[in-house]
Order: sequence, then structure tokens, then C-alpha cells
Amino acid sequence: MAKIRITKIKSSIGSTVRQKATLQALGLGKMNSVAEHTETEQIKGMVRKVQHLVKVENI
Repeated sequence: MAKIRITKIKSSIGSTVRQKATLQALGLGKMNSVAEHTETEQIKGMVRKVQHLVKVENI
């Protein structure tokens, strides 16, 4: 499985409760925080829901 690095680049102020919960589930709290995950269908779906708040890189 490939790994991806997810970086939070925008604030979640003004986002919905579900988007905030998705960011927490991905392990992203503060600005510029980074989390690494394996690229599964579940993770890709979570990233797609908050794609306007994060930056994704392949490792």
C-alpha cells in the first residue's frame, strides 16, 4: 500500500461539525499539522470531504 502525507493548510473555523470531526479522525488538530496514513479507500474518502482544508502528498 502507498502512504500519503496529509497537511492541514486552512483553518476549520466556519466548517461543519462533520468536517471538523473528519479532521480530528485524520489526526489533524492545529494549523500545519501533518499526519501520515496508508492510502486506503476510507482515508481517501475522508480526504475528499475536507480537500479544501488539506494538502496531500504521496510518499
